[in-house]
Amino acid sequence: MSFFYGRLFAARPRLRSLFPPAMGGQHDRFFHALSRIAWSQDNPEELARHLEGLGRGHRKYGVLREHYPDVEEAVVATLRTFAADVWTAEAETAWRTAYRSAAEAMAGAAERDAADAPPWWVAEVVRHDRRAFDLAVLTLRPERPLPFAPGQHVSVQSARWPRVWRPYSIANAPRRDGTVSLHVRAVPAGWVSGALVRHTGPGDSVLLGPPEGAMTLDPDSDRPLLLIGGGTGLAPVKALAEQAVASAPDRDVLLVVAARTEDGLYDLPGLRLLESAHARLRVVPVVSREPAPGAVAGRVPDVLPRIVDGAAGHDAYVAGPAPLVRGAVSALQRLGVPLTRVHHDLLTAGD
Repeated sequence: MSFFYGRLFAARPRLRSLFPPAMGGQHDRFFHALSRIAWSQDNPEELARHLEGLGRGHRKYGVLREHYPDVEEAVVATLRTFAADVWTAEAETAWRTAYRSAAEAMAGAAERDAADAPPWWVAEVVRHDRRAFDLAVLTLRPERPLPFAPGQHVSVQSARWPRVWRPYSIANAPRRDGTVSLHVRAVPAGWVSGALVRHTGPGDSVLLGPPEGAMTLDPDSDRPLLLIGGGTGLAPVKALAEQAVASAPDRDVLLVVAARTEDGLYDLPGLRLLESAHARLRVVPVVSREPAPGAVAGRVPDVLPRIVDGAAGHDAYVAGPAPLVRGAVSALQRLGVPLTRVHHDLLTAGD
C-alpha cells in the first residue's frame, strides 16, 4: 500500500489533496476494498451494490470519474512489481477488466446520486451530552433533510480535522424535527472521535456524508426481533427498536444491551423509558465483568439461551465490537437462527 500511494502521488501530485493527512488507516481501507473486489467476482449482484455505495460515499472526498484511470495505473504498477514472479499479460488483462468494471459502477452511481443529493450535509450540534469521560451523545440538526433508514450509519467530518471522515451509526428512527443522534466514544489517538467528544459543543457544525449500510429491518417480515448491541453498537439497534415499536406495535422486540461493567450501560435510563411506553418491547442489560443491579451477568453468547425463548423464530440484528458480533452470531447459529436472518455490518465496516 505504501508503494501504491507513493506511485499514485508521484504520478499525480494533485490527488494528494483528496486524502487525509495521516494515511495509515487509508492503507487498510483501500486494501480491504481492493481485496473485496478481487474475491467478489463470482457474486456480481452483491459486488455491484457494494461498489455503488462506495461510489456515492466517495463524492464527499471530491472523487470524480477522471480520477479512476490514475488509480488504475497505480494499482497495476503495484501488482506488477510485487507479483513479478507470477505476473502475466493475462493477469494484467484480468485485473484491468475487474478494476474498470468496479470503477464504472462507482462513477456511475456517484453521477446518478449527484442529480438529487448533495455530497455532504452541514449539521449543527444542538446538544452534546457527555455520558462518560470518553463518551458523548451528540444531537445534530442537518441543514436539509437527511434521508436514512434506521440501522444505517453516516460518515462525520469535524472542522478540527479536514478530509478525515469516520463512520457513526444513527441512534434513532427518523424524527419530525429532522435531528439525528450519534453515540461517539473517543478512542486512543482517535482524531475525529476525540474532537467530537472533547472539543465539540452546541452551536458547532460538522459535515455528514450520505447514509450507508444495509443492516435495516426486513419490510416483509413480522417475526419477533432480537436486537443485540454492545458498547456504542447500541446506536443502530436502538434505532431499529424505535422503528419497530412505532411501525408494528404488536411485534415482540427484545433488545439486549451488552457492557463490560455497569458504567457501560450509558443509555439505560432512555431505554427504560422507551420500554415503559411499549408493552411488547423488553430491554435486557447484560454485564460481563462485574455484577450490576437488574442486569444479567455473563457474556452475551453464553446468556442468550437463558434470555431468548424460541430464538430460531426471530430476526436478529447485532452491532458492537467485532468479538461480540462474532460470538453472538455463532451463538445464534447454535440456537437455530438461519444466517439469512442474522444481520450485522462487519463485512463493510472496514471500507
